Amino acid sequence: MAGLLALSRTIDRINEFIGRWVSWLILLAILVSAGNAIIRKVFDTSSNAWLELQWYLFGAAFMLAAAYTLKQNDHIRIDIVYGMWSRRVQHWIDLLGHLFFLMPFVVLMVIYFVPYVSLSIRSGEMSTNAGGLIVWPAKAILLVGFFLLALQGVSEIIKKIAIMRGDMDDPNPFISAHDQARLEAEALAEEAKAIAGEARP
Repeated sequence: MAGLLALSRTIDRINEFIGRWVSWLILLAILVSAGNAIIRKVFDTSSNAWLELQWYLFGAAFMLAAAYTLKQNDHIRIDIVYGMWSRRVQHWIDLLGHLFFLMPFVVLMVIYFVPYVSLSIRSGEMSTNAGGLIVWPAKAILLVGFFLLALQGVSEIIKKIAIMRGDMDDPNPFISAHDQARLEAEALAEEAKAIAGEARP
């Protein structure tokens, strides 16, 4: 198990590094969008390349941060009955979900995108819009994003098994939405008291 946990930590570090850095692509997409809007208004000119670059940057941020989001346990979870079960049952739900839903999907997407991206690169595929960009980098981002998500899925499966075996502590103890709201309210109340105390003469 020690070797598998070492592999999991390596995957986590890779996806954390990538996830933190690609967040800057959102800022870059905003700057490109603002610059394009200003140039269009001031000089009455524009280019489809700038519009497509915005889509590429936003798509890259979304796809390349997906694995980091899973690692941080910040993905969307529809909690209907999940919170009613013990933490051990929740771990089983997560493990089975990763094994039978996440992994088959991401592996299928990786298998599908390899020839899809390869064909686009070999053909030098260009945008159908006048003045647009080459297309294969956008398609390659999809492939890389799903590959990183597959790696993170492997890491999460290893960690779930290790937690259930008692080989590691739970890094993300479950907190229900109700308890989370209560904790946030208490934190806000403490902050308000501190501010009020500082405001007194």
